[in-house]
Amino acid sequence: MKIQHITYLSLGTNQGHKLDNLQNAVNLIDGKIGAIQKISSIYKTAAWGFNGNDFYNICIKVSTSLPSDALINLLLSIEKELGRERTNKEGYQNRNIDIDILLFDDEIILSKALIVPHSKMLERKFVMIPLVEIAANVIHPIEKKLLNICLQNCNDSSEIFKIDALLTRPIPITEKYNYIAIEGNIGAGKTSLAKMMSDEFNAKLVLERFADNPFLPKFYEDKERYAFPLEMSFLADRYQQLSDDLAQFDLFKNFIISDYYIFKSLIFAQVTLSKDEYLLYRKMFNLIYKEITKPDLYVYLYQNTERLLENIKKRGRIYEQNIEPEYLKKIHDGYKSFIKTQKNLNLLIIDVSEIDFVNNTIDYDFIMDKIKNN
Repeated sequence: MKIQHITYLSLGTNQGHKLDNLQNAVNLIDGKIGAIQKISSIYKTAAWGFNGNDFYNICIKVSTSLPSDALINLLLSIEKELGRERTNKEGYQNRNIDIDILLFDDEIILSKALIVPHSKMLERKFVMIPLVEIAANVIHPIEKKLLNICLQNCNDSSEIFKIDALLTRPIPITEKYNYIAIEGNIGAGKTSLAKMMSDEFNAKLVLERFADNPFLPKFYEDKERYAFPLEMSFLADRYQQLSDDLAQFDLFKNFIISDYYIFKSLIFAQVTLSKDEYLLYRKMFNLIYKEITKPDLYVYLYQNTERLLENIKKRGRIYEQNIEPEYLKKIHDGYKSFIKTQKNLNLLIIDVSEIDFVNNTIDYDFIMDKIKNN
């Protein structure tokens, strides 16, 4: 579980298409820094400290797991990505984007790279007015006063105007969804992704308890004999686990991620059971399925068979090492049929065959973007 910090940032621009500059910066901060919880109105002011075009300024509240030193480095990289070129000239200059850290939790930071609270913030209306709009009751760590009081004590006499235009706040995954189920074939990486997301978003994690199933090793040794007791035990355990875990949490207030959805029981049963066994199994499943809470988002991770076999071999579970490619193909075909028939389930299919989201941050961010923008 990652510690979440609250930071307040000031964004300003006086070159090019200023609204686009601010929106692009907001989007990149959301993608690389953390969830944006609040955005102030846009305020127009004359250039402060030099002759230049008028500025558009905003403040934003961001929740991030980054420490302050990583935060400042990423913000500098975002400025650069948006075209800012820093020079060695002294004094203030025109710029298409400027991002400053105003506050970071209630910390006081004095380092070569970063000073927090920002040393000039209390002197600038173009900072304090948008900041107070979204953080009036936050206490300044040094002054020990509410920011609203600090604004009243500000001696800056420059004029500041609120404009009508509004920026779009990217909706965080934790606000968009309450319950996400991640699925995929054996070895697709669903458990790894569920754990990574749970860690990032401090979500309740529901993991399938397959390791505790005594029939699983026996099934891989003698499929015909142990298929029915295996599938029935899985169905009973999945139903009990999901019922118990989901009942303990308010689905409107908590974020839950599971590495399976109960429909996988039917998919695997189709592959492993005889026709008569499957018909009996299906009757039991239909009774149970009506009672299970449906996820807000169902994510299916697709991996080609070659990669699945590599992953299975790599994780080294003895009872999985003799899984045949044809068996994996049948499982995938089962998921494929299920996906085609689901009209009322919010489905997202992500091909992860050519990416490594466990070891590559860019690949993980790619998946998060897919989920966020679904």
